[in-house]
Amino acid sequence: MDHKNSQSASYAAAGVDITAGYRAVELMKKHVARTKNEGCLDDVGGFGGCFGLPIAGMEEPVLVSGTDGCGTKVKLAILMDKHDTIGIDAVAMCVNDIICVGAKPLFFLDYIACGKNVPEKIAEIVGGVAEGCVQSGAALIGGETAEHPGLMPVEDYDLAGFAVGIVDKKKIIDKERMAAGDVVIALASTGIHSNGFSLCRKVFNIDQNPPSLYVPREELSGKSVAEALLVPTRIYVKSVLALLEQVDVKGISHITGGGFYENIPRSIPDGLCAKIDKSAVKVLPIFDLIAKEGNIPERDMFNTYNMGVGMSVVVPAEQAETALEILRANGEDAYVIGEIVAGGEDKVELV
Repeated sequence: MDHKNSQSASYAAAGVDITAGYRAVELMKKHVARTKNEGCLDDVGGFGGCFGLPIAGMEEPVLVSGTDGCGTKVKLAILMDKHDTIGIDAVAMCVNDIICVGAKPLFFLDYIACGKNVPEKIAEIVGGVAEGCVQSGAALIGGETAEHPGLMPVEDYDLAGFAVGIVDKKKIIDKERMAAGDVVIALASTGIHSNGFSLCRKVFNIDQNPPSLYVPREELSGKSVAEALLVPTRIYVKSVLALLEQVDVKGISHITGGGFYENIPRSIPDGLCAKIDKSAVKVLPIFDLIAKEGNIPERDMFNTYNMGVGMSVVVPAEQAETALEILRANGEDAYVIGEIVAGGEDKVELV
């Protein structure tokens, strides 16, 4: 696209360089190209992203959408001047939600608001978004970068997006089929993922950017706190899709903000409860460190963080071993953490 005649010295003097936006688009095109799939119909740069729906073989196709951002994890990315993974988080927070319904992600769009458009930085962010799309099988069909001088400092930015997926209506995961005796399986997380960073910022004094953030820690296997916190959110889409092909999955929970106590009940029907064995949970070292240095009670930790479990799935007991084999074959550290029992209003019990 030729932008040679599009420039405004007056707008640039007010803090917005529209030519930087054009440069950013050119730099990000190579990243977007990695995400192309059979549904893509046009190139980046138009007014809308077009996508052809793959509905062959579906009796009643249903579109499923999800939108989210990365929260204040972006603050740490800015402090570390590391922008190539935060986009994975943005995609993960959306596609991991819609897979809980049983939907296969089709496409993703991002939105970046920044104090100043530095094309190389924007392209780096979008490179991470593209990587998240590749990991989930979604196409990056468009987005928006908005320069907001005066609203945010020049070095700051925020990132959000949304995903759209598709599922045959008869295959939407129906939690009402869940029964006492079903098994709860954990899919391990890679770390904090993208929730609870306001508490992390307080515990580690992140906003003041202390040197201790960057010191290798023995309890984190030689990583610094900053490195451990910035590890991108794991994307579970492809392994869960493989599971859905062979196992009767009755419920899926994406463990995000609110931890176990808020997210697991969302996939449990009335009259039942997920009884979780806390001793079975493979708690990652970063969570032990947060609890220790912040003096955070265990109940609050499980009500804020994923504690090492990024996603949980509920399957019939007789299919549990098959489910574990499939998940592990697809790269997941999967293991049993509990069972479904007759229960009260809370729908989750940690014992």
